[in-house]
Amino acid sequence: MSPVLELVRAHPVAPSDAELMEKMSAGSADALGELYDRYSARALRVAWSVCQDRGAAEDAVQEAFVSVFRNRTAYRSQRGTVAAWVMTIVLNRAIDISRAEARHAARRARDDALADLSAPGDVVEETGARIDARRLLSALRALPPAQREAITLAYYGGMTHDEIAERLGVPSGTVKGRMRLGVEKLRHAFDATEP
Repeated sequence: MSPVLELVRAHPVAPSDAELMEKMSAGSADALGELYDRYSARALRVAWSVCQDRGAAEDAVQEAFVSVFRNRTAYRSQRGTVAAWVMTIVLNRAIDISRAEARHAARRARDDALADLSAPGDVVEETGARIDARRLLSALRALPPAQREAITLAYYGGMTHDEIAERLGVPSGTVKGRMRLGVEKLRHAFDATEP
């Protein structure tokens, strides 16, 4: 046997990304394994750049490759390379995980802050808090609906400007402007009713 033939048999040519996608479309988990081996290190770097946490980045990569296999028939070569498609899925999954982690951290921080509050000691403080809450609700109801909605989603829904903008379908700057105007109106309403 010639040395070249021995070399070829010892080191078979790796299938192309397109061939792996064809095999995956037919249901081959082995093809997914090869795709994972080929792109997992790069995917982990992409996910880590978003999550800044090794565990979250690993979760994002794992979930992304599961999604790649589940959605294997959705890949269209005319839209881009397999690598770009996979990295887009990884990036989106990392963003989702990062946002979820941020929301959980904010909730935990609010819960911790509530736990640190001392219980109201007397009826006067509790009554004052109730009066302030009624004044706030009344002032919120007096706001234009767009401003009231932005403030309510931010302060009671715990959403960021970008999340509110996405939910309402408006630019982030519009949300910030609505909140700024609404908070100014609330401040004036409270200043006007101070004894």
